Parts: sequence; C-alpha cells; structure tokens
Amino acid sequence: MSLPPRDLVAWLYRSVAEHRLITGSAGNVSLRHGEGMLITPTGATGATARPARMVEMRFDGNHQGKVLPSSEWQMHAAIYRAAPQAMAIVHTHSDCATALACLGEPLPAFHYDVAGFGGTTVPLAAYATFGTAELAANVVRAMAGHSACLLANHGMICHAATAEAALAAALRLETLARQYLMARAAGAPVLLDAAAMRAVHGRYRNYGQQESKA
Repeated sequence: MSLPPRDLVAWLYRSVAEHRLITGSAGNVSLRHGEGMLITPTGATGATARPARMVEMRFDGNHQGKVLPSSEWQMHAAIYRAAPQAMAIVHTHSDCATALACLGEPLPAFHYDVAGFGGTTVPLAAYATFGTAELAANVVRAMAGHSACLLANHGMICHAATAEAALAAALRLETLARQYLMARAAGAPVLLDAAAMRAVHGRYRNYGQQESKA
C-alpha cells in the first residue's frame, strides 16, 4: 500500500477498529520507521486516528511533539529490537484471543494454520502490568521464533512485514482463537502432532509461490 508512513499507521489502526478487533482505545499499532517507530497515541480510538497525531519515537522512549505515545510503546520497541523482520505490529484485546489468554493457555495445534505464526502453538506471554518493561520482556521471550503471542489476562500481539500483513495476521489469530473455543465448547479438539506440524511448515515454505517457467 503506497501511503506516507503516518497515513499508513492511521489506516492500520482504523482498519483494526473497523474489523472490531478493538473496542474504544483498547489496542495500539505501530510501524517501523527509520531508527525508531511510528505508534498510535495514548487513548486513541479508530475514530480519532489521524495521521498528524501518530507519534514518532525512538526505541528508548524519546519522542517528538507533545502527543504522548501509547502506554504499550515498550512492548512494540522490544519486539522491533528482537525481530529485525518485524515492520508492523498490531496489539489488541480482541474478544476470543483475550478470552483464551485469560484462561492462561496458549493456542495449541488444533488447526494446521497455527503453524503460520512460526511454531506449533501461538505461545502465551506471562502476565505483567500493562505498559511495563517487564511485560515487554515477557512478550519478547514468548515470541522467540514466532510472529504472534497471547498476553496472559490481557490480549494478543503480532508482527508482520507490512501493515496489511499485520492486519491479516491479527484477523487470522482472532479467527483461530474463536474456532478453538467453539471446538472446546463442543468437545475435546484433536491436536496435530509434531510430525504433522513439521509437514505443514515444510508446505508453508513454498506456499503461494508460482512455478517458474522457462
């Protein structure tokens, strides 16, 4: 998507809100930008997400302008430092992902698409107070080798190579969490074993690539 960076962050946040992944200001998004990031301001909602209000800041917390960044900026900064491939981040309190996180459980391999987040589960980060360095460290630890995790008693977070991909990942994670909770309500979901998930990862390496023609 060819938008200036501030417009792209605002678009991403509005899109997350339009897809009902956030209620009010219960979420935040960011975009890697230069040596730091652009992040939604504290208290922002989908309706108030204006490009001019997106906060430009460094990973050490220094920011430009009088508008304050999201209280969760440390979590975003820690992910960008730990994962060079991360270019956009979405954090939400979406209903089903949050419900599962509040059960204190990761999302297991009940469906092969769980592998799309990099592992055999979507892991759970240990609880810590929101907006703290402790929570940021817990998230980075849980996300090692993954592009998403659940946050115990809190919500979910994911990163991707583009803003559009980050939105798609957040929607996919919420969908999978909903399907898993529905399956659990009906009975005991059958989980895929390690061999099955290895096969899925092998398929994903070439998924969507077109065969080259001479």
